[in-house]
Amino acid sequence: MNIDKRKQTQRVLLFFAAILLLVKLVRNQNPNLSMNEVSGLTMGTIVYNVKYKTLEPVDFKTQIDSVLKKFNQSLSTYIPQSEISRLNQSGSLVFQNPVFYPVLLASKEVHASTEGAFDPTIGPLINAYGFGPDKASKILDQTLVDSLLQFVGFSKINFNPSLITLPKGTYLDLSAVAKGYAVDVIADYLKSKNIEHAMVEIGGEVRTFGTNGRNEVWKIGIQDPLIESEEYQPPFAIVNLEDRSVATSGNYRNFYQISDKTYAHIIDPRTGNMSKKNILSASVFAPNCMLADAYATAFMVLGVETSMAILKADDRLDALLIYQGESSPEHIITDGIKTAVIITKNETP
Repeated sequence: MNIDKRKQTQRVLLFFAAILLLVKLVRNQNPNLSMNEVSGLTMGTIVYNVKYKTLEPVDFKTQIDSVLKKFNQSLSTYIPQSEISRLNQSGSLVFQNPVFYPVLLASKEVHASTEGAFDPTIGPLINAYGFGPDKASKILDQTLVDSLLQFVGFSKINFNPSLITLPKGTYLDLSAVAKGYAVDVIADYLKSKNIEHAMVEIGGEVRTFGTNGRNEVWKIGIQDPLIESEEYQPPFAIVNLEDRSVATSGNYRNFYQISDKTYAHIIDPRTGNMSKKNILSASVFAPNCMLADAYATAFMVLGVETSMAILKADDRLDALLIYQGESSPEHIITDGIKTAVIITKNETP
């Protein structure tokens, strides 16, 4: 008798599970959903673009701009009165904005797993090279680099959910994770509004869920690292990005030239020098964009071999690494995304 009741209960549960699955499938393919799109500028001159599907047109631009304003007020080193600027000036800060502490936690995790290749206390070197708020490009001699390294090291900072302190001379720069976390916060906001299909992109860092306007998996272009033009160029690859995040780091995004020499913004926090690894760009796929953002930066410092070792050890991560081979660019795609990545090179999407 008990066995019969158990079987009956199982059948009922399976029936309702099937109904829920059917409702979700119908909802996902609902032809009446319309695509909304909002865009703008944030964090200075960085472009953001957000697309989401709803039954009726809904404009979330005001709310999205409000979220991004909080990020600027908290984490922008370009705003003198932001939380991070006040921290760098005074050496201590009581958090007023909820976005600061999560970014520190993620930074601590990635710093440890990359053995210091990712380090947001690299600020003194970023500023000295001319990649910070002061855009004056400089060539540093080794003596100056060594003198600045004494202020670099994530272990130098102390923080808890309420407070952070820095020693004198240490300068925190969280730009390598701020964009990614902003993407996550906006994506989570849309989900809180019962949005089931969206793409959030800030300065090339992307998170998607659900389907695009054609009821297909979102397709994201990966920029060719050898093309420096800001105008549209055919991507190196097209990625089918399904309920995941991707962030790309590459030297083509931020560099300067002095006396016909190119100086890239990828600095090794462990040596203080420009990274000389052969990776041209690193596109990292992760459950959230903050992790993808941080690891993409770290992999540019670490090079192919060490990056692949980290990728094999962490099943949350995948990557498309484009690097300079003996005579031409080559690439590696990790197993988890091989079926989702289409190398297009000079072909149009």
